[in-house]
Amino acid sequence: MNGYQRIKNALNGEKSDRVPVMLHNFQMVAKEAGFTMEQYRESPKNIAESFIRSIETYNYDGVLVDIDTATMAGAAGVPVDFPENEPARVHEPLLSALENFDFLSDVKIKDYKYVQIWCEAVSILKDHFKDEIYIRGNCDQAPFSLASMLRTPQEWLMDLLMNEEEALRLLEYCSDLSTQFIDVMSETGCDMVSNGDSPAGPEMISPDMYEKFALPYEQKIAEHAHKRGVAYTLHICGNTNVILEKMAESGADAIELDYKTDVVKVNEILKDKMTFIGNIDPSAVICMGSVDDVKREVANLMTILLITRDLFLMPDVQSLLTLRRKIYKR
Repeated sequence: MNGYQRIKNALNGEKSDRVPVMLHNFQMVAKEAGFTMEQYRESPKNIAESFIRSIETYNYDGVLVDIDTATMAGAAGVPVDFPENEPARVHEPLLSALENFDFLSDVKIKDYKYVQIWCEAVSILKDHFKDEIYIRGNCDQAPFSLASMLRTPQEWLMDLLMNEEEALRLLEYCSDLSTQFIDVMSETGCDMVSNGDSPAGPEMISPDMYEKFALPYEQKIAEHAHKRGVAYTLHICGNTNVILEKMAESGADAIELDYKTDVVKVNEILKDKMTFIGNIDPSAVICMGSVDDVKREVANLMTILLITRDLFLMPDVQSLLTLRRKIYKR
């Protein structure tokens, strides 16, 4: 089987010859290819070359094409910093108050330079790998997350409490930008699109607020992706245990969760509903850990998933311990 087939099987709930691998590793591939982040984000050829080299070196199954978390905000007019050796970032609002909403102009995502670069890189990768490697074109921020960038996270959280009507109006605006990006990205021929909605998690807002202000817009863009004929993945940071059941209603084909989320609970709630992506710690383990650290954490995760998959067959703790010894061979 090739990488494309493995990931397609995972999305369809079918078995493969091994668990497919698709990393969120754009900073690492750029560095290993010898590019600064500035050289990487300014050139679709450099982006594509970075991922092609990584596939040739490590032989994983899919590519998650990402540039930064500020592209949609930049397209909307938020001031963006572009450090030479770090991803682009925002640190000040576009809207000083929600009442200034009419200040926002109609935005054509496809006209923004970094959206064009991003999508061209995905096109190059799809043309290069065809149906051998699975290509996921990330589409930056989901509506709730984008709204927080237009206002800054602090002001946005106050908006939700103090000015609900205008907050919902801003979310509709951001939803339009998100669906525009999905439109442009889907035209590259990519196999999957995705969004991050990091501040929509319970470490920032309550489950009730998630259900009211984030979930409806996640559902909208997932549905839009499916209309465009591509699979859809949703990412939320932090410990998402208390909103997993609601996330199952998002319409996403796959859910990408942080290492803080209980993988046993993920399996209990989302099994047979969507594909699980994760959830090894990307910083302490993947980026800063040793080879042995990575091997250990991957083995632990796989053990947990194997055990939870078969829990319904185990009537007692002794059966669980027997399976664990079998997996660890001790």
